[in-house]
Amino acid sequence: MRKRTLFSIAAGTAAAGAATLAYASLIERNMFTLRRYDVPVLAPDAEPLRILHLSDMHMMPNQRRKQDWVASLAATDPDLVVVTGDNLAHPAAVSGALRALEPLLDYPGAFVFGSNDYKGPVWKNPFSYFFPDREYRQGADLPTEELRDVLVGAGWADLNNARTSLKAGGRLIELIGVDDPHVGRDEYELVAGPASPEADLRVGLTHSPEPYILDAMSGDGFDLLLAGHTHGGQVCVPFVGALVTNCDLPRSMARGLFRWPGSDSWLHVTAGIGTHPTAPVRFACPPEASVLTLIPR
Repeated sequence: MRKRTLFSIAAGTAAAGAATLAYASLIERNMFTLRRYDVPVLAPDAEPLRILHLSDMHMMPNQRRKQDWVASLAATDPDLVVVTGDNLAHPAAVSGALRALEPLLDYPGAFVFGSNDYKGPVWKNPFSYFFPDREYRQGADLPTEELRDVLVGAGWADLNNARTSLKAGGRLIELIGVDDPHVGRDEYELVAGPASPEADLRVGLTHSPEPYILDAMSGDGFDLLLAGHTHGGQVCVPFVGALVTNCDLPRSMARGLFRWPGSDSWLHVTAGIGTHPTAPVRFACPPEASVLTLIPR
């Protein structure tokens, strides 16, 4: 009788695990969600300004559902589109990524890249994310420059270790960015310096929200910091949240809008749109993009 009870418990546990995996891999990872936040960073009496923040598409060939959803975000009519990296996940994915982004290229835009825009994915043990000192492995080269050429050709600002200003929504916006700190491509010292007091808004971009980069940007007076990379934890525990962030950012800040500690800057970390192709699951953390409506302080 005891053996039968133990067998029933084991069978029930296995069935529940299989059902959870099926939900996470087949349903939730395709539950694309548009989040909206109000961010009080503009001068008094300023008109609102909308930023569409995208990240971590991890595009594979023929992911038409994901492409169609990203393309549909043009209906949000943003004043500025910001992409914080990891657009690609396959050497043949540039056409799919551009099919997704094409309707948005008519708007002012800016981007930085993540490590997965340079190198393709390799299989890794998902539990390795709990060990920050693990060996970092990357795959084959990706057609980074093909993607960059199209985005720059559309007029978007390449902010990989760069700084510029542009007009969007009738406002002068100063932008600063770094290439991906997660793989040591950042060179903030090349672009560091106080933000312009002449700008109506100052925005910093990084793929991985490493605190030392966020401290530097906030210290230079940038109002809004935008990042991706964390996937919001990707697999979360209800009522607990993210178990890892894959960087030095606290787990409590794995996704969402926060005041960056010790500063006047706001940080938005998006959970992103895709998943690493060797771990195509999400649980309690659906894929997302965000519309940030900037309002007066």
